[in-house]
Amino acid sequence: MINKPDRLYFIDAMRAWAILMMLQGHFVDGLLDHAFRDTSHLGYNIWLYFRGITAPVFFTVSGFIFTFLLTKGDKTGFSNPRVAKGIKRGLQLVLIGYLLRLNFWGLLVGQIYNTFYLVDVLHCIGLSLLGIIALYVLTEKRKALFPIALLAITILLFIFEPNYSKWAHAYLPQTFANYFTKANGSVFTIFPWFGYATCGAFLSLVFAKFKNAKYVYPIAITTALTLGAGLLFGSSAVFLYLAETTKVQLFADIFFNNYLFIRLGDVLLVFAVFMLFRKFMTNSTLLKMGQSTLSIYVVHYIILYGSFIGVGLYYFLNHSLAPSIIIPGAIAFMITCTFLALQYEKHKVVIKATIVSALKQGTTLLEPWATFAFKLTKDLFIKIRNATLKLFRLVKD
Repeated sequence: MINKPDRLYFIDAMRAWAILMMLQGHFVDGLLDHAFRDTSHLGYNIWLYFRGITAPVFFTVSGFIFTFLLTKGDKTGFSNPRVAKGIKRGLQLVLIGYLLRLNFWGLLVGQIYNTFYLVDVLHCIGLSLLGIIALYVLTEKRKALFPIALLAITILLFIFEPNYSKWAHAYLPQTFANYFTKANGSVFTIFPWFGYATCGAFLSLVFAKFKNAKYVYPIAITTALTLGAGLLFGSSAVFLYLAETTKVQLFADIFFNNYLFIRLGDVLLVFAVFMLFRKFMTNSTLLKMGQSTLSIYVVHYIILYGSFIGVGLYYFLNHSLAPSIIIPGAIAFMITCTFLALQYEKHKVVIKATIVSALKQGTTLLEPWATFAFKLTKDLFIKIRNATLKLFRLVKD
């Protein structure tokens, strides 16, 4: 494997770990029988806790790597070619998020099901990238404001989550309200998850500033461990103290449901672990997985939830499997999805060319029929119009 000096391999390894955690998490959560969801069982509790780490890590790493690449060159603002690429990528993620929820059978009967409009992780990551780009462009003239804005947004979104999470946004069309509330069934909402992306973006700016320092990794690891452990074990106590001292209800609400800051602590600890063992994370397959997370996500979604046709593993095995089947099944599921996705990445150029060629051929074959249908429709419309005008004249006379 050829080493690239600017490539942060531990980030790719983190992305690979996060996508594998997401795959097994969705598989187990969707197919495990309710009878085995016992919170008094140590093994289930450990799995449940680590499953909760996956999304925060994924959002934070996405913000980190995107911003690290965005700010790497000398060009700024819209003159930076990565701005256009980032906008395209963000919109692409939102579009794919909707396509994965599309049901072709519904389209055949002229119906789009309500699940199509629900917001999932791809929608929120896509919008998060667009949000980071907006902040980057707006602070072009005063670059020092960019990291300040990123950190401020993270803190504000996390602190005020108990307030805005209660808003139903009934004044918005449901399609747009789904980005801000889970009331209609959305899995993720842009707030507070944008906060993890902006936190990752902030961390990337700090890392990029000191990446050539002699002791950058020892200092980064120590800092991540300290801050991570502090947030994990001490943030609740801080908010309890603030609530008791200031009598502000918001601090009490955070204390009773302090999942955002605790999960941020988990994320920093994961960063520390992967930076600590970064020298052992240069396996080419592992890194390729980290660079192919979108393809892996799409493949897993189609197999598990049955995108497009509505028939997947979830359709047949919904909450029906025992742990003896779930555990080897989850391993097989991760291997299958990863293998198929990597094969797609390997032959992506040929596959895309074949699809484009097939579409062009299909368009050529359908063109005479489309012309005939258009002419027939046009003639029919003219006859209906003439008949209506004739009838109108007769009634008028």
